[in-house]
Formats: sequence, C-alpha cells, structure tokens
Amino acid sequence: MTLRYEIRLSGEGGQGLVLAGKILAEAAAIYDERNATQSQSYGPEARGGASKSEVIISDGEIDYPKAETLDLQLALTQEALDTYWKDLRPGGWLVIDSDAVTRLPEGEWRVVRVPFERLARERLGKAVVANIVALGVIVRLTRILSEEGTEKAILARVPRGTEELNRKAYRLGLQAADELGLTLRGDALSCAAVPR
Repeated sequence: MTLRYEIRLSGEGGQGLVLAGKILAEAAAIYDERNATQSQSYGPEARGGASKSEVIISDGEIDYPKAETLDLQLALTQEALDTYWKDLRPGGWLVIDSDAVTRLPEGEWRVVRVPFERLARERLGKAVVANIVALGVIVRLTRILSEEGTEKAILARVPRGTEELNRKAYRLGLQAADELGLTLRGDALSCAAVPR
C-alpha cells in the first residue's frame, strides 16, 4: 500500500509556516526520495490573519496537490485552528501551541500540546523560530521523514547566518517530542510537553 500523508501547518501570517511547509516538502523530495507537494494560502491580512501551508508526502504519484483528509494539523493560533481544523481525519494528530490555543473542536483527535513560542523564546531567546521547533516535534512524532534529511533541508532553506539558531530550534523540537513520550504508534489521546 502506498503511503500518503497529509499535513497542514496553520497559524498567522508572519509565523514562518510557508517556510516550514517548504522545508518539509524538500526534506521529503530531496533527502528522503519521496514525492511531495506544498501549497499555501493566507487570510485577507498578510500578517495577523489566519494562514496555512499544506504538505502531502507520498511514496507514489500525487494526483491532487491539495490536502483533503489531514493526518496531522499544526495550529499555532486559535483563529487558525477555528478556521482550518475541519479536514482533520478522526484519529489524526492535532498539534497545538498550548499557550495560544485554548478551545479544541469536538472530535476523536490525538492532541499534542506544546508551548512552541514560549519554548523558542525562553530556551533560544527568539520566538521567531517557533515554527522550526514545531517541525522537530512533527518529525519525531510522525516518523514520516528522516530527522537527518529534515535538518539538512532546514539548513539549506533558512536565511544565511541563522543556521545554528535554527538547528538548535529543530533539536529543541525533537527533545520536546521525546518529553511527550509518544510517537505515531502510541494510542494515547492527549499529551503535553512543558519547559523544565
């Protein structure tokens, strides 16, 4: 059976979700030799409105590039979750910024709560890399992409001069996922990681 995995990264304009989507797609296509598509859309405001980036990863051909049945949704803001959650399949992963998202839709999701922005700010001094922390959590959680390939894609894509900060952010995300004690094969429905 062919793998097809659909991911939606959602938040507000300016949180780097388009960049994060491009990194995931490039990690899949360039470093893990899978097929991948990436698309994005924004709300009416360039910054501050809900935005999303979608990535489809497959071992076979991708005949339709839009995500329709999400396996995982990242939500960094309440507005983004409220706007974009409806395509998440029952049993899918709902990964949220626990400081920003306080109301969850009813449904049978596997919820992962991580204070992404706070972790980035407190541990790295830069909230702007919360998107890369989230990538670390997603990669370790799902095991869909290789950790090494994703790190290479991050370093190839982020602005020159920020490589080491972004490497630390990614590894912080991997560590946060370990603190969750949960992987895709786990059956717990809710877990949380908090800074120590």
